[in-house]
Amino acid sequence: MSQVEESIEVRVPVRTAYNQWTQFESFPEFMDGVERIEQRSETLTHWVTKVDGAQREFDAQITEQIPDERVAWTTVAGEARQAGVVTFHRIDDTTTKVMLQMDFEPDGLAETVGDKLGVVKRQVTGDLKRFKGYIESRGAETGGWRGEV
Repeated sequence: MSQVEESIEVRVPVRTAYNQWTQFESFPEFMDGVERIEQRSETLTHWVTKVDGAQREFDAQITEQIPDERVAWTTVAGEARQAGVVTFHRIDDTTTKVMLQMDFEPDGLAETVGDKLGVVKRQVTGDLKRFKGYIESRGAETGGWRGEV
């Protein structure tokens, strides 16, 4: 397993950042390589990704969700093996630190080499920067799920 950890500060309150992150179907708007996410239940999502021409599908289960604090997941079926957590930290009334930690298992030689070259880390860094631009330009979330898992 490999691991990546990244964080970014966004100029929105914790509640806004958290609420937007729970809108999984909006992820393709700021995550490169994510073509589609379907929310199948309160805790199950189906992902379709395409990176460097390779399409993959997998299901991810939300294993922990605490409003304004954290969302954790693990894959449960399909063509990817990963688990992770996103945490939300109040800096002040208008600024939040978003931290992402993810464990993943590269599949095959190309992904293993890409992992060693930092491709996944750069992808996560870019996705967090795009999330920052997405939420800050909107100034408000597109929705939110406040339930606990």
